[in-house]
Amino acid sequence: MEGTVFTLSLEGLKSVKSEQGEMLTKPFLDVCKNILPVIDKFGAAMTLVKSDIGGNITRLENKYNSDPSKFKYLYTFVQVEVETKTSKASSSCSNGLLWLTRAMDFLVELFRNLLGHPEWTMSQVCIDSYNKTLKKWHGWLASSSFTVALKLAPDRKKFIEVISGTGDLNADMEKFCSTFSPHLIEIHKFLATCGLDDMKAS
Repeated sequence: MEGTVFTLSLEGLKSVKSEQGEMLTKPFLDVCKNILPVIDKFGAAMTLVKSDIGGNITRLENKYNSDPSKFKYLYTFVQVEVETKTSKASSSCSNGLLWLTRAMDFLVELFRNLLGHPEWTMSQVCIDSYNKTLKKWHGWLASSSFTVALKLAPDRKKFIEVISGTGDLNADMEKFCSTFSPHLIEIHKFLATCGLDDMKAS
């Protein structure tokens, strides 16, 4: 593998916004897709996260592919659904974008914990990240299944070896967090202006 598991996403982040500073749908979804291989390396611990992220990317991609010029900008999905009063449906693209963004918050937090707490086990890293990001949006059922799954996290040393590739892993991880995080914050702010940032899972 050339570079690290972050190389593709870091490349993609350069073109997430248009020259006018608007968030572009396809580049954003590609960055999320390119980070999925990191989740694969967690094995069983991340099965739930991966299927959740994958499902939300597919939902948004299908909508985008139905009319690429109309849905060129990421927020168009939400604006269209807000107008048709379908944004709060569990199958809406707005809901998909919200949960995709939250899952990415979780991953960014996880990478930050890996960088900031070299002494923590992988389970500690995962559970702390979960508690800081997704937990407050999950009902009891989702929360219990997540907590159980995260205890299956792989050995930290093995995990780092697998994702390192040939590049400087810590530098790439740090750069990914600092570059991607402002985009996620912006999406949350936008969803909040539409009254959509506080939806919970059952």
